[in-house]
Amino acid sequence: MLQLYAQHITTMNNENITTIHEFDFNLICEFFLHLERQGPGSPEVTRKALSFIDNLTAKSLIADIGCGTGGQTMTLATHAPGNITGFDLFPEFINLFNANAAKLNLQDRVKGVVRSMDDLPFGDEELDLIWSEGAIYNIGFERGLNEWRKFLKTGGYIAVSESSWFTEKRPSEIENYCMPHFPEMDTISNKVAIIEKAGYIPVATFILPVTCWTDHYFTPMIKVQEMFLNQHKGNKAVEKFVELQRYDAEIYRKYNEFYGYVFYIGKKI
Repeated sequence: MLQLYAQHITTMNNENITTIHEFDFNLICEFFLHLERQGPGSPEVTRKALSFIDNLTAKSLIADIGCGTGGQTMTLATHAPGNITGFDLFPEFINLFNANAAKLNLQDRVKGVVRSMDDLPFGDEELDLIWSEGAIYNIGFERGLNEWRKFLKTGGYIAVSESSWFTEKRPSEIENYCMPHFPEMDTISNKVAIIEKAGYIPVATFILPVTCWTDHYFTPMIKVQEMFLNQHKGNKAVEKFVELQRYDAEIYRKYNEFYGYVFYIGKKI
């Protein structure tokens, strides 16, 4: 889920666009290890999305792709049966993921693995559920839906949250902010059409509440920002990183009626 932050954290500096990709990913990873969530969301939203899925048993196999440190994965595991494997590229995240699972006595059925989302270790029709909060954009929404579909059993579910436009028209400032680094960003109706085309029945869509961004993401980040600045005094890259985070929060508060995260749940046919 760390990568999801890169999607939003862009800012216009005169003629230049600065992105998170220009920073040291070791520093970025260090920062997000201090946060329960690496992107917008909440336990309530995870449970709501889960409520649309009706095929799970103790023998079910679930993949959480782009799991980060597992904030949403642990919610899944405590509210659904089955065995869950979380995948993320960052070893530090997976180490913490597995430690969190052990703290909750979930280690027997929840495991984190360092792996790319375009190289998953499953055969055809092995999975009952694919989960991905704020991460599918890394492989591409359409590509992910199509490539991951083969891993799902017929009747299996996919549940992903994805940045989406809420309106056909929006102010140029927010369009210029999002589109250069997230060209697949689209309206909800167009995203649903992609789900249908990929061979799923659209089961549900819902917009994540503003509190998923404010209370569960931006607010917890404030203390971590101050701590991080103190730990890395004089580091201009860290100062710019925090500056861009604060700009990200400002832009969201200004334009959240035009865009945000949407949960999409589909059933393989």
